[in-house]
Parts: sequence; structure tokens; C-alpha cells
Amino acid sequence: MYSCINELKWAGLPTLTQAQLKKLLLEADPDWQHVLTYLSEVKIFVISNDRRDVIAELCLLQRGDEAEIINLAVTKEHRGFGLAKSLIKHAIENAWQSSVSTVLIKTGNSSFDQLVLYQKCGFRMSYIERDVFKHYPEPIYENGIRCIDQVVLSIELTV
Repeated sequence: MYSCINELKWAGLPTLTQAQLKKLLLEADPDWQHVLTYLSEVKIFVISNDRRDVIAELCLLQRGDEAEIINLAVTKEHRGFGLAKSLIKHAIENAWQSSVSTVLIKTGNSSFDQLVLYQKCGFRMSYIERDVFKHYPEPIYENGIRCIDQVVLSIELTV
């Protein structure tokens, strides 16, 4: 039903794949200009279906001995099957193999499902960055709450 996890680079992807990936990237971060600032620097891990449609993605940015999961999304019809958890575990393993000591993941203050998932994957809350989403072109609302602050979670990796 699903392919294994593959690593892609944005540059050189076929137009159709870029379009599928862009749709998912925008689900996690609706500011395309912001997404473009990191696309050339990240490892993009994807899961595709039998038709080779991209149905889940995760972007991992490594800076020295720290890595950050910057973008993570699964198509609506494929949620609840453990794809996000698989991508997170894969990213953590990839970071560990690259001698990373800490992996960060950030989400909005109103993203309850994501906060639960990340903690189930071993991440712990580290701190809150205030007003990160306050100046987005369009206000973001989830669960009836305006998303303004960013919650930073981290997991320490032992080598």
C-alpha cells in the first residue's frame, strides 16, 4: 500500500512531484515564502502510495550537532495510519547516524494533535517562542484557538 521512506532533494524534482510536495509543505506551514527559505538546505523524507503519489513528508535541517524537523505533513486521507510517526522515527535515526545530539521540533500553541504525537515519539517541551505566527499574512486558527506562539520540543540522542 505504501512505499518505504525515500529521501529527495527539492531541486530537480519533476513538476508533478513538486506540486504534490508543495501542497503538503503548505499544510504544515502556510507561508510559502518561509518554506522556500529552507527547501534547498533540508533532507526531505517522503512516503508515497502505490501510484507514486507523495502522501507524507518530513523536512530535516541539520546544523552541526543539532537537527530540526522543520516541516511534517500527511495527506488527510492517510492520517491515523502511523505515517507521521514512521517519518519522525526515521528522521531521528538519520540524525543519530549523523552524530546529532539533539533534535528539535516546533509547532503552534493550538496544534494539540501534533503536541500529543511528538511527545509520544519521545520529545519533551523545551520552551515557547512568543508571537512567531502573529505576523503571518493570514491568521491561523486550529481547534478554535488562534495560533500565535510556537512550542519548541526536543529529544536528546545518546551516541
